[in-house]
Amino acid sequence: MAALPRLVCASTVVLGVWAGFCSAVCVEVPSETEAVQGKHMKLLCISCMKREEVTASTVVEWFYRPEGGKDEPIYKHKNSNHEFPSRFSGRLQWNGSKDMQDVSITVLNVTLNDSGIYTCNITREFEFEIHRPLFTSSRVIHLTVVEEAGEDFTSVISEIMMYILLVFLTLWLLIEMIYCYRKVSKAEEAAQENATDYLAIPSENKENCAVPVEE
Repeated sequence: MAALPRLVCASTVVLGVWAGFCSAVCVEVPSETEAVQGKHMKLLCISCMKREEVTASTVVEWFYRPEGGKDEPIYKHKNSNHEFPSRFSGRLQWNGSKDMQDVSITVLNVTLNDSGIYTCNITREFEFEIHRPLFTSSRVIHLTVVEEAGEDFTSVISEIMMYILLVFLTLWLLIEMIYCYRKVSKAEEAAQENATDYLAIPSENKENCAVPVEE
């Protein structure tokens, strides 16, 4: 159910900076906030790096807070993955990217008790020669778990439009068939009238109807 991050690989050539380098264009997309019981749910957390952050080391910490409870650590990524003992033990999976801009995790086999507030903390330490400043950011996800997936409003609208289009095409086809039938009927009636008029002409006059042929 989670939306996928839009990471587009584009070839850029900037004189003096990059040459033939495939860089990722990062877009910070918010995570979906509704999961279905028994399904997998990706908690999307994207923190785009600025140019000066490319050489920074990244630490990611995930916290969970139930309604009326306190934050408890559930997952940490620093060079390797570490899952804290919690209600999610064995059900958390790292889903981040290699460049550490997408630092998402996936909750496997979601239960109704997994509803709550998830916080993704990102800490980046710059690797400058003189000093090593820190940059921190957070993403908060209010997750609600439901027993069954509700119908998507967009899909319902699309289905209605499809039925309307089918009805319109059927009516249009019916009108075309009636129009063609009437046109053919009129043509047949006109041909019949012409034949009747021709038969009604006396025999001696029929010869005069012939077009004279010049020698």
